[in-house]
Amino acid sequence: MTSTAPVADARVLGLAHYAARGVLEHVLAGHGLTFQQQVALRVAVTADAPQTPDQLITQIGASLKADPADVRATLDELLAEQLLVEDGARLRATEAGRELFAAVGAATAPVTARVWGGIPAEDLAAAGRVLALVTERANAELARLTA
Repeated sequence: MTSTAPVADARVLGLAHYAARGVLEHVLAGHGLTFQQQVALRVAVTADAPQTPDQLITQIGASLKADPADVRATLDELLAEQLLVEDGARLRATEAGRELFAAVGAATAPVTARVWGGIPAEDLAAAGRVLALVTERANAELARLTA
């Protein structure tokens, strides 16, 4: 018996990424957030301690492969919206930022359950291993290309 499932490759990965991101961006728009703002807010909310702007820029830029100036602009937007606040030389999420982050999480939870639900644990583990390896290799290639 042959499988009709596509073999994992860059196109299949991209299609899955953009489908999931499209869903997330739809939810985020309802909360007045962009994708990059949500990623930045997540980093600030989940940090063990307030981070310096440079630390946040490094973490967010590494995750999104984003230009540092664009990440800085995103942090400025979150500061202007009072979702982040300066705490000395560091930035931390405000109560409003934490509440918004929680609201987005609550809004995406049922969608996430529908998308990921019913996938066997062994399939998720195999996909996780493959995606981690692809990420590692792609990061190494990007480092080589930008060196």
